[in-house]
Amino acid sequence: METAMVPWGLGLAALALGYALGSIPFGLLLTRGAGLGDIRAIGSGNIGATNVLRTGRRGLAAATLVLDALKGTAAVLLALRIFGPDAAPAAAAGAFLGHLFPVWLGFRGGKGVATYIGCLLALDWRVALVFAIVWLGVAAASRYSSLASLAASLLSPLAAWSVGGRDTALALSLLTILLWIKHRPNIARLAAGTEGRIGAKG
Repeated sequence: METAMVPWGLGLAALALGYALGSIPFGLLLTRGAGLGDIRAIGSGNIGATNVLRTGRRGLAAATLVLDALKGTAAVLLALRIFGPDAAPAAAAGAFLGHLFPVWLGFRGGKGVATYIGCLLALDWRVALVFAIVWLGVAAASRYSSLASLAASLLSPLAAWSVGGRDTALALSLLTILLWIKHRPNIARLAAGTEGRIGAKG
């Protein structure tokens, strides 16, 4: 995808575009619209689909997951159309940063897995496929969603580099570092053996 370094002005514009889209807090908007109050006041306080699921509204959780992914996809595709292909990684980084650190919510956002996947789909479907295969394999073997996401994100920059996407690989490296930082509580629970497994009750 990357053939030349994007001019810094276009890169900043793509980053800003991505941030604006990524910072839309769909989980908060959907739960408030459904009369459930502030999603940040329950569970982990996160605005993502996992915490929305704690309201018992699976439909809202699914909608949050899809919309959080699509805002990453939309950011990259719009940047491709407006600024050209070399600006796409900057837009992906902006969307991810917007989701993690939305200015509207005091820079306290979600953990970013859905938006990460949405960005991957638009950046390179082959890398998204690698992410999906790794996620499914680790999830099936361990029954830990967080571990699957961490492992899949770790391999995504390598997958991007292997198909020649240097700028995409660099952007994904940043996103992966941030994703791991946001998952520090999950990592601690995984190490302690207290992380909830997929399908576990309670």
